[in-house]
Amino acid sequence: MKHTLGKEERLKSKKLIEKLYDHGNSIKVFPLRMVYLQTSHTSAFPAQVGVSVAKRNFKKAPDRNRLKRVMRESYRLQKEIVYDNLQDPYVFMISYLGKEEKEYQEIFSKMNKLLYQFIKEVQSTTHEKKNTGL
Repeated sequence: MKHTLGKEERLKSKKLIEKLYDHGNSIKVFPLRMVYLQTSHTSAFPAQVGVSVAKRNFKKAPDRNRLKRVMRESYRLQKEIVYDNLQDPYVFMISYLGKEEKEYQEIFSKMNKLLYQFIKEVQSTTHEKKNTGL
């Protein structure tokens, strides 16, 4: 698998983002929060991802941009965790909740925990749907 995060893998659709925040589920591994939704999208990839950092917590754009870059990079290097375990297409948004900037290594390890927790959550709901006949 190529470790890239191209245009097709990024969540850009305003309609999908709105739908995601209206109907999505969320999980947290502080300082990261993921809102996810199982829905079809235009990409051939199993997931589309977006990242966000609150302007309320980081007033200066360079600080927000750096955090978003670090989050995208840590996701990009670990996305096979998600890709190897998903059958259905998903969209998700990863937000940074902290008020202080964390080191890259800490964000990387939290992203790892978040992605594994996401897979565990998705597999448990898929398993429940199969058992109830939905």
